[in-house]
Amino acid sequence: MDALTLPWPVVLGSASPRRREILARIIREFEVDAPDLDEDALTLDDPWQTARELARAKAEAIFTRHPDKLVIAGDTVVAVPVGDGFQQLAKPVDRADALRMLGILQGRQHLVITGICVRWPEGERLFEVTTGVTFHPLDAEQIAAYVDAGESMDPTPLKGKRRKSSHQSTAR
Repeated sequence: MDALTLPWPVVLGSASPRRREILARIIREFEVDAPDLDEDALTLDDPWQTARELARAKAEAIFTRHPDKLVIAGDTVVAVPVGDGFQQLAKPVDRADALRMLGILQGRQHLVITGICVRWPEGERLFEVTTGVTFHPLDAEQIAAYVDAGESMDPTPLKGKRRKSSHQSTAR
C-alpha cells in the first residue's frame, strides 16, 4: 500500500504503540504527541459518547499545540452489557484489576468501541467504530497465565482469545 500524501503534517495524539503501528502503515511521516487528560472525568453513562468525547478532547488538546497540522486522536472503551446499561472497563491499573476485568469478560459478549477524532486547520471529523466481541470461557488458571504473560494491561485485552461477532461504524 502506498503511503497517503496529505496537505498538512500529521500528529498522532496517542502514546499507544499499537496506534503508531497502524498509522505507520498508511502515513509515512508523522509526529507523536500524547495528551495528558483525566479520562475518568470525561467518562459518560453512554459508552459511545465516552469514546467520542475522549477522542475529541484528546484531539483538541493536541490541536492547540499544533494548530497548523492534522491531528488524529482516539480512545477505546470496553463496554459490558449490564441490565439496561453498560459497565465500562478502562485500562487495568494493576494485576488484580486485570484479573477482575478478564473474569468479567470471559465467556460472554462485550463491545469494543473506538472513538476517532481527526482535526485539521479547516475542520474536524468525529466517529466511532463498534465491534461485538465474544470471549471463550476461561478458568482462573488460564486468566492468571494470560495476565502473568503481561499482555492484559491493554484496554482491549485477550486479543488472541476473542472472536468478532459484529461490526458497525457511525460518523457524526
